[in-house]
Amino acid sequence: MTTMKERYEQVLHRISAAAEKSGRSASDVHLVAVTKKATVEDVRQLIDLGHADFGESRVQHFTQIEAQISEYIGRRKELGKPDLTTPIRWHFIGHLQRNKCRRVVQLTRLVHSVDSLRLAEELQEIAEKKKIVVEVLLQTNISRERQKTGIAPAAVEYLLEQVGTMPNLKSRGMMCMAPYNEDPEESRPVFERCNELFKDMKKSKHCEDSFNILSMGMSNDFEVAVESGANIVRIGSALFGDDAT
Repeated sequence: MTTMKERYEQVLHRISAAAEKSGRSASDVHLVAVTKKATVEDVRQLIDLGHADFGESRVQHFTQIEAQISEYIGRRKELGKPDLTTPIRWHFIGHLQRNKCRRVVQLTRLVHSVDSLRLAEELQEIAEKKKIVVEVLLQTNISRERQKTGIAPAAVEYLLEQVGTMPNLKSRGMMCMAPYNEDPEESRPVFERCNELFKDMKKSKHCEDSFNILSMGMSNDFEVAVESGANIVRIGSALFGDDAT
């Protein structure tokens, strides 16, 4: 059995090696720890190790674990622990239904999964009422799998243009998921195509300089994703065990 510290350090080492292989440094790639099947104690341990970015894909679990971790942060001083170097940042990474947007907007740092104009419009309406700006990634279905959400690659620029007209939304980049394969190399064409599309969008007249995030790769293929240009990876089971995402 390995400890959380050992698993965390191993994942950071693998990210660093993949980044160097692609001519970048480890600091260019951010790890989002996916808490879908993690325990609250798991998340506490990562926080105590200095980790700040966590991702959730289910709204109900998101609100529950965020509340529990907020309570823990508030008790850290009572436990004699130092203040956090970086405040906790929550990412919403799953399919987001419009009727659940309100619960997510007030908690999340970045919504990775904007996959339709209707969802973007709902987020804009909520953000406008709350007088906040919500940062989002545009999720595209590069592999065109029917069971996966995401907009078609050909529609990304149109959605980017439309989001650009929404004053309370800010497009920060793109996200994609590759089909699950035992061999992570099978994911490389999907990641490389998404990176090509991401670079094309950065040249678009509808794109701002802040469009600079490419979220790709999970526990089974994150090294290939980093080698293919990802600067955010979403990792669950490699940190929390085989029962995690």
